[in-house]
Amino acid sequence: MTATLDPTTAATVHAAPPAETPLLDVAELRKRFPVSGTIGPLGRLRRRMKGGPVHLPHVHAVDDVSFTIGKGETVGLVGESGCGKSTLVRVLTRLLDPSGGIVRLGGRELSLTPAKRFAKDPDRGRIQMVFQDAGESINPRFTAFAAIADPLRRLRGLRGAALTARVERAADQCGLPRALLTRFPHQLSGGQRARVGIARAVAVEPDLLVLDEPTAALDVSVQVVILQLLERLKAELGMSYLFVSHDLGVVRLICDRVLVMYLGRIVEQGPARAVFANPLHPYTRALVDAAPSLHDRGAGRIRLQGEPRSPIDPDPNVCRFYGRCPKGTDRCRTEMPALRRFGVRDVACHFAEETAAR
Repeated sequence: MTATLDPTTAATVHAAPPAETPLLDVAELRKRFPVSGTIGPLGRLRRRMKGGPVHLPHVHAVDDVSFTIGKGETVGLVGESGCGKSTLVRVLTRLLDPSGGIVRLGGRELSLTPAKRFAKDPDRGRIQMVFQDAGESINPRFTAFAAIADPLRRLRGLRGAALTARVERAADQCGLPRALLTRFPHQLSGGQRARVGIARAVAVEPDLLVLDEPTAALDVSVQVVILQLLERLKAELGMSYLFVSHDLGVVRLICDRVLVMYLGRIVEQGPARAVFANPLHPYTRALVDAAPSLHDRGAGRIRLQGEPRSPIDPDPNVCRFYGRCPKGTDRCRTEMPALRRFGVRDVACHFAEETAAR
């Protein structure tokens, strides 16, 4: 079941056009993890003794990803589990160091600063994250007040009355009664914990808020309230959002643009309404077809077959979707499709022109 907003809220969702100068500029971003378990110490020693290269296989979690987010813009990030969304988010929020590429926030290249050092950087407060499960991401020994106050102490240096006033203001902005600030996470409902997580993130007044499935653990009725809260906070504080979700209905409703990710790569991106109305990439079409609909009984829907390709040292000449794609040909097996411009969106598919023409 998909949450819905009231008509007045939905009417204003797509009002903000992308800014000319992007707030966030990501270029050719890569993140790889060595698979150390496949070659033990003896195997590496034998390779050295034989004079061969000591090469460990790598998981290509994020591979050559480029996109921008404008000021006041909401960008959705969708894709099945394991496609690299969480890793991308952790690199963008500087919880992980990238293996290559560029991450610029407001003109500053964040990727040059190691993640450990960035935790104390003045710009740490400019990009914040709301985690999927607020109950798991809040220290169980912290009261709601302490959870919201923690980033204000660390990043803004607030103390005493100024700290109390700022925490109370953040709670008021997020609709959290001040009487609940003395409670611990286990004493709060799911919706109240979600408000604490949002208040903690917006208290330092970030420019970019990364939302990692913020409504996934909530009842549908509570999802609506939280989504309306996020829309109001965006308008009041002038923030930009990167909204990560599996719920395509919510992404379609609140996002200006959408990024579709598959096995570490962006396969389609563009205005949310255009992408969902007429997907040009077969994987995007499969995602849209998998969403429940009251008007379609299943005729003509794409049903994916087979298993995803391995993300461990994938062949750079083979399309990542080859083997599951209903349109796959020999060309897809020998030539990786580049992300190309088609009107107002970008698509990585050899058959995008054919699909667009139809």
